[in-house]
Amino acid sequence: MERKIRVGAVSYLNTKPLLYGIRRSALLQQIELTENYPSLIAQQLIDGTIDVGLVPVVVIPKLKEHFIISDYCIGAVNEVASVCLFSDVPLEQIEKILLDYQSRTSVALIKILLKNYWKMHPILEDAKENFRLSIRGTTAGMIIGDSAFEQRLQSKYIYDLSLAWKAYSGLPFVFAAWVANKQLPDHFIEAFNDANAIGLRHLDDVTATLESPYYDLKKYYTQNISYNLDEEKRRGMQRFLKELES
Repeated sequence: MERKIRVGAVSYLNTKPLLYGIRRSALLQQIELTENYPSLIAQQLIDGTIDVGLVPVVVIPKLKEHFIISDYCIGAVNEVASVCLFSDVPLEQIEKILLDYQSRTSVALIKILLKNYWKMHPILEDAKENFRLSIRGTTAGMIIGDSAFEQRLQSKYIYDLSLAWKAYSGLPFVFAAWVANKQLPDHFIEAFNDANAIGLRHLDDVTATLESPYYDLKKYYTQNISYNLDEEKRRGMQRFLKELES
């Protein structure tokens, strides 16, 4: 019996349209699907405990070999809404930033923006659970994922990291892509790509299955997240990976 392909995905609202089709396709019989937060899925791909993952792109240089197997990603052309720096004070008054432990790519992105775009040198601190309670005064916090929607209603100043990247680089940003750590069969890749597309054609059905009291998911899926991994996003991804080296 052929071993099932082990697939890891991020358990955030932004992945639901992609997973919608996978869960409703015959592909589900060929895979073992697990969900967790981004940095853990990334580590599983590095360790080889999964074969393919919707992983933060910062993990790509850490893999012995990598294969981007889908035309779909978690990207943004302008505002992403769910990856932001939150603060009680304006940017120039921030003295410390707490960094969300759940994402490596967003941490790397804010470090690039601080150094090259905002030209600031605040204290950076890896955050623990419940760190949002410590965002006050001159201590800001970088929050990703679903928690960012709630924080949007609480913080006076919001700096969207995707929007800042666009202003800095002129390119869209790719937060996560479907990356395999080994070559996978062509027939699987084709079926996997087709399954990803199903939810994007049925966004009303996707949103009907979800609850989000803090943000309009239809807006999020159509105006914030941009799912097609087109040439412009690939250029943005390569620019980001190159910036990581410097």
